[in-house]
Amino acid sequence: MKRYAVGLTGASGVIYGIALIGELLASGAEVHVIVSQAARLVMEQEEGLVPGQTAAQALEAMRSKPGLFFYDNNDITAPMASGSYVIDAMIIMPCTMSTLSALAHGSASNLMERAADVILKENRMLLVVPRETPLNKIHLRNMLMLAEAGAHIVPAMPAFYHHPQGLPDMVYFMVGKVMDLLKLPHQLFKRYGYE
Repeated sequence: MKRYAVGLTGASGVIYGIALIGELLASGAEVHVIVSQAARLVMEQEEGLVPGQTAAQALEAMRSKPGLFFYDNNDITAPMASGSYVIDAMIIMPCTMSTLSALAHGSASNLMERAADVILKENRMLLVVPRETPLNKIHLRNMLMLAEAGAHIVPAMPAFYHHPQGLPDMVYFMVGKVMDLLKLPHQLFKRYGYE
């Protein structure tokens, strides 16, 4: 069984990460979730994929699913803070610029940062999905530093060739791009050039 860590930060678009959690669980994986305090605030403000449901309600509805584990971002004693606890990949989706900066500069002041640092030092896959625009030179340098350290930078830039019909199509396109990098099969969007 694959084991993934998913970090949700306070960037707009937290529904990306929540949809990813659902897809990872559906693939049969074990999913370990870290939610930052800022992400909790954003989840109360942003909608989920179901009309009338907040992102916070969408995540809460998943809480009892088997294979899903939640951690306090302040708990640096959690298993994923150690390299001996094997996580196949970690995805921070969405990723704030402050979290990205901390990762690029080797900070490990909370569980999310420590777990990502462990992933990098153990040469495992770290995917970071920044959701910010426009980008300044500091953001770009931090992304380059993090990529040079071995992370995959996957900006939340949905495509339009699959003719999205609404928010779910846009969200699942990005989730599908992450699933592709994880080499997990899916049919979340129509691929370019396919009928």
